[in-house]
Amino acid sequence: MSEQTAKTSIQVDPRGLRFAAGVTTVVLALTLVLNNPWPLAVQAVVFAISVAFGVQASPYGQLFKRLIRPRLGPPKELEDAAPPRFAQLVGLAFAVLGLIGYLTGATVLGVVATGFALVAAFVNAAVGLCLGCEAYLLIHRIRTPSTATN
Repeated sequence: MSEQTAKTSIQVDPRGLRFAAGVTTVVLALTLVLNNPWPLAVQAVVFAISVAFGVQASPYGQLFKRLIRPRLGPPKELEDAAPPRFAQLVGLAFAVLGLIGYLTGATVLGVVATGFALVAAFVNAAVGLCLGCEAYLLIHRIRTPSTATN
């Protein structure tokens, strides 16, 4: 990433990202426990909003911004919003795949796709490791040749 790009990139509070991952974990767990695709459909809409307008504009991001962040001190650091936004795109893909499974009677597909999304959200919420963000960074490294020489 160039210095100019780094200066103009949108930055987000990582605590909000973990909060959103926690809410996502609950919604996806409800989908599996209830064997009901409607919570998954709601989560797909949340993912789509995050992808289209940025993670800070998602319903969970707005909830964090308005109700939780004012009660916390300032974050120690901010993060680039691009990797979490990509992670939301990956989540959206799994949610859509899960919905296709549930709605076409391929329940195993619905459960497996939802389960993968649930694991990723839980890992992010529990330990702060965003698997989709890591995939974004890996893809970025592969697509951007290093200028360092050995």
